[in-house]
Amino acid sequence: MENPYAVLFEPVQIGPVTAPNRFYQVPQCNGFGHLFPRSVAAMRGIKAEGGWGVVCTEETEIHYSGDLSPAVEGRLWDESDIPALALTVEAVHEHGALAGIELVYSGHHAVNLYSRSTPFDVGSLSLSGYLPAQARMADKEDLRNIRRWHRQAALNAKQAGFDIVYCYAAHELSLPMFLLLRRYNQRTDEYGGSLKNRTRLLRELLEETHETVGDRCAVALRLAVDELLGEEGLTHDGEGLEIVSMLAELPDLWDVNLSDWSNDSGSSRFMKEGYQEPYISFVKSLTTKPVVGVGRYTSPEAMVSAVRRGVMDLIGAARPSIADPFLPTKIREGRVEDIRECIGCNICASSDVIGVPIRCTQNPAMGEEWRRNWHPERIPPKKTDQSVLVVGGGPAGLECARALGQRGYQVVLTEASRELGGRVIREAELPGLREWRRVVDWRLTQIEKMPKVEVYPGSRMSREDVLDSGLEHVIVATGAKWRNDGVGRTLHYPIPGHDQAHVFCPDDLMEGRFPTGRVVVYDDDHFYMGSVLAELLVQQGCQVTLVTPAPTIAEWSKNTLEHPHILRKLLALGVELQTLTHFEKIEPEQVLLSSALKHDPEWVMADGVVLVSNRISNDDLYSQLKSDAAEGKLKSLRLIGDAEAPNLIAQAVFSGHLAAQEFEETLDGKVPFRREHLRL
Repeated sequence: MENPYAVLFEPVQIGPVTAPNRFYQVPQCNGFGHLFPRSVAAMRGIKAEGGWGVVCTEETEIHYSGDLSPAVEGRLWDESDIPALALTVEAVHEHGALAGIELVYSGHHAVNLYSRSTPFDVGSLSLSGYLPAQARMADKEDLRNIRRWHRQAALNAKQAGFDIVYCYAAHELSLPMFLLLRRYNQRTDEYGGSLKNRTRLLRELLEETHETVGDRCAVALRLAVDELLGEEGLTHDGEGLEIVSMLAELPDLWDVNLSDWSNDSGSSRFMKEGYQEPYISFVKSLTTKPVVGVGRYTSPEAMVSAVRRGVMDLIGAARPSIADPFLPTKIREGRVEDIRECIGCNICASSDVIGVPIRCTQNPAMGEEWRRNWHPERIPPKKTDQSVLVVGGGPAGLECARALGQRGYQVVLTEASRELGGRVIREAELPGLREWRRVVDWRLTQIEKMPKVEVYPGSRMSREDVLDSGLEHVIVATGAKWRNDGVGRTLHYPIPGHDQAHVFCPDDLMEGRFPTGRVVVYDDDHFYMGSVLAELLVQQGCQVTLVTPAPTIAEWSKNTLEHPHILRKLLALGVELQTLTHFEKIEPEQVLLSSALKHDPEWVMADGVVLVSNRISNDDLYSQLKSDAAEGKLKSLRLIGDAEAPNLIAQAVFSGHLAAQEFEETLDGKVPFRREHLRL
């Protein structure tokens, strides 16, 4: 029978090079950049091994005056950077994939905190990151310098061995992009005014990159064709379309997307698979060159459809390639059920935003390929015939049991509830979070294939039950529960009145117990939970006020690129928002709020209150078993996941995987992973 996905494995000609298939890992930031060249090379190499036909770098600075610190990106300032980048090329080429590099000059987005060079851009714009400073307006000599630096970076990229060299005008992160945009470009010279003039630098970069390296390297253009700002910005049926028409045949490859990054990498809470298609599908009608687009594609059927319908020639991906570097191989081998689908939580993006190495909720090996020698598909086999009891079937327990089973150990997994999944199952029922259930579904699918892993839902374990089981290696993954007293980041004492019947915590709402009428939600968690529960309460017919001690609503969601979408959603739902405010006291039908912006506390009417603050680890069983372990009744005892310390779901999965990797390993107290040292 014909492979229904065969079209995805057809080669695609891109200028002078040929991609072996249609799977294209688009440029993707990762928190490694120039600081961790071995780590980034190993991570990219794993993707090539997994079947991605093209694997690209993150944005790569071409000059010290475009220094993106504190963000950790790639660097190709001069020839001294070639050896580090060549490591990635070698790792990608080893598996027959093409290596692409995204060359970037970032203008006022590059605040130059390391180089201390004066930034320049299309105009004297305020620097990104709220630094109280401005760029200077670039003169024509500056623009000539950018062209010269770009040519030299392209030559250096060619020497490093790259097959595809990018010109970059996307995400509102590059000077060529700012020149395109009317609201930024107020110039009166030949680089301002008409769209033809505003496109001039981009055209020059494309033409000169072709002249410089086009004999061996393909030249790609990454362009945002819509900013989702309506008439105020670039639109796919306005100037976005005109730019593509003007430059149609200049690049060897069109890489098209949305701007800004929060739209291009929208979380699954707000943007579903294939969401960019309405904005980018026009491009192929204007050029004969291949087109790559993104949309967090995880379904091979959706990928085939996008190609068959002429939306794109290559399936672009960043996040799906992070969640499952072996996605192409699994499709080719007909193992679609084994795909570890991206859940769109954007924890990967948060790593880049806060400047730390990448991590992934679904794939605990992501970022650990070099330093821990972890592989997303392989794991060291068991050392002995020991059996292990894992207590708790949430994200940590499931991953621990799955990984131990993959190693070949006999595993017994017990869960107090009738349904496995812990917090993930409950949270996946909240508005917009349905795709988070994939964390559980994938692990259950894998465990079902493992005859040595026995699963017992509806089995709450006491200390006596554990000891009576006869299993002498015990891993406790019993999760955590939300506090119901308001103790959190801001208040370190219970809120007076928290113990009244009209006061709820997130666990109450996730178990179907709701307040009614006027509800005040107190969010001292600062991530997604407060805003999601506010949305849920509106769906229940409540009039909602969301209060937070933070300077803004859902403050940490800035790191996952969700913040603007959360604010728009809450305002559209009619939720009243109050920041820099905490609770003083709760009384029947009212709460006393204290605001940093007001002199006196004020009473607000409230029929119900929801407190979203800290969580408490469910570590009682572990505490009870510690003495048994000390007395030799157990050979080993370990606490993992939220039961050890409440954290992100990604950290719970990582904790479970780490426990499985380290089982029966001798830990000598040294740093348990390799570090990239500068050898002096």
